[in-house]
Amino acid sequence: MRNLKHGLLFAALVVSVPALSCTRDGNEGFLPENKFNISVNDKAAAGLTESQFNAVITKIETMYAPLVSQYGGKLEVVRNWTDGTVNAYAEQEGNLWKVSMFGGLARHRTINEDGFSLVVCHEIGHHIGGAPKYDQDWASNEGQADYFATLKCLRRVWQSENNSEIVKKLNAPKHLVETCAKNWQHDEDRAICVRGGMAGDSVAKLFAALRMGEVAKFETPDPKVVTYTYDGHPGTQCRLDTYFQGALCEKTFSEDVAYDSEVTGTCHASAGHSIGLRPLCWFLPSQN
Repeated sequence: MRNLKHGLLFAALVVSVPALSCTRDGNEGFLPENKFNISVNDKAAAGLTESQFNAVITKIETMYAPLVSQYGGKLEVVRNWTDGTVNAYAEQEGNLWKVSMFGGLARHRTINEDGFSLVVCHEIGHHIGGAPKYDQDWASNEGQADYFATLKCLRRVWQSENNSEIVKKLNAPKHLVETCAKNWQHDEDRAICVRGGMAGDSVAKLFAALRMGEVAKFETPDPKVVTYTYDGHPGTQCRLDTYFQGALCEKTFSEDVAYDSEVTGTCHASAGHSIGLRPLCWFLPSQN
């Protein structure tokens, strides 16, 4: 049975993870074995509560199950609250398309509800996030799953919320607020842009904590320019850049992406866009 796994990197071992971070037979997970674990009994944990963990998953799963069915899959989000694993996975077994979420990740001190929502969206993005994909595989690659999370998924999830009021409490950096304000005309669009960026900031702080590296900033984009599209996990700054650009892209969440085109439903230089583009630190544009 086809059983492949992909997920969002949450370990210092990222630098050694190959471009295709699983085996074809599914015997190996998203990462090699790592030591990160946050027990359900850890009194120092400062992330989500169990009720918040379940509420985030329920909202996104309810919204995306019908959409996944349109692609021929049945979405199942596996809730491993008591498991201390600091990770998340996506896998497909025939038409059963799974996302596995773990309490260890949710309990990390850097993760808030919006950051956790981004992780769920990233994993769904492996299933329906479009091109570019892993070579000869069903899954959108890591950068594309990141881009999908803020470009499509979080916007859809938050569309009916009072985002303008929510962002007032986020203490968002000036550069993020001003860039979103410049790129979007309406207050709610600006607020969703800021909120998406801050969700990315939550996750980027997790990367930095686990890698024991520098915290990424919105105003210091990764200057790296790849010579080929990298399918694996980019560095912390590059990933924050991807979340930021997804939040800035003018394309509506209701315009679907495509498996056979990296242009459809996205911001792309070939379509005349200059803002909201996937960062060149992992993405090499083509003309499809």
